[in-house]
Amino acid sequence: MSPRSVSMQSLPRAGRWAIYIALAVVFAIACAFLSNWQFTRNQERSGQLALVAENYDAVPVPLAELLPAGGDFSPGDEWHPVTLTGTYLTDEQLLVRNRPHGGTSAFEVLVPFRLDDGRVLLVDRGWVPPGQDQPVPDAIPAPPSGEATVVVRLRPGEPLPSSGRSAPEGQVPTINLGLIADTISPTAREAFERSAYGVMVSEDPAPATAPSALEPPSEDPGPHLSYAIQWILFAVMGFVFIGYVIRTERRHRREDAEDAPSEAGGTDAPATAPPAPRRRRDRDAEDEDALLDAAGR
Repeated sequence: MSPRSVSMQSLPRAGRWAIYIALAVVFAIACAFLSNWQFTRNQERSGQLALVAENYDAVPVPLAELLPAGGDFSPGDEWHPVTLTGTYLTDEQLLVRNRPHGGTSAFEVLVPFRLDDGRVLLVDRGWVPPGQDQPVPDAIPAPPSGEATVVVRLRPGEPLPSSGRSAPEGQVPTINLGLIADTISPTAREAFERSAYGVMVSEDPAPATAPSALEPPSEDPGPHLSYAIQWILFAVMGFVFIGYVIRTERRHRREDAEDAPSEAGGTDAPATAPPAPRRRRDRDAEDEDALLDAAGR
């Protein structure tokens, strides 16, 4: 270790505790940020579920009531059913690839629908599986020919893939309405509605076969609320852990202070009294005793 390196134990006690508390505060701030983020996501998810509950099974209304010509799609109208009257542009049919349906990478069938007022709205008729011996579907059910009445649920368009992936001719990588408008013919493009598309509910007349219907949106609220509470508990546990560290350090210091005297050789033990000095006998008395002993013989 370098002579200049400083360990936590070499710092003054107050300095170490200040660092411990500062770390706990920084950790708590990070936990509070993450908890607030999860609360926000939970609120957004709750709003989505409330929107689905309100609109999904609502009574269908004419498209012009929710999306007038030249108007913008309102996010509050998502999933609301609308009624379309017109004809399918079967020559403009497209497939959107890599959609998770039926446990496989399925295709959704997109067909522009020309309304009686001249507008063209994209309709997602449902999904079809890939072929048995080829990646493209073996068969795609055709839409009704001629005049038809279609009920769809309105959805906003999807963003372009962040990966920049593309698709073969006759297919698109996502339901991006701007991209699809550039794919269809110029005649349909001029009247193409770019703010929303429709997910099919029913067709009249009903065709002999139709693509599989798309699954309803999930009602799972997600784990956001539990995650938010967990981050709050982590912040509290950070302060509890720092308190435990400080308390443990104080206990160790107290124990070291109590053990120090005994390790130093018992300086606090009472001193042992020195032995009493022996009295020296007088030299003359010893000579006299020697003479008496000799006379007694």
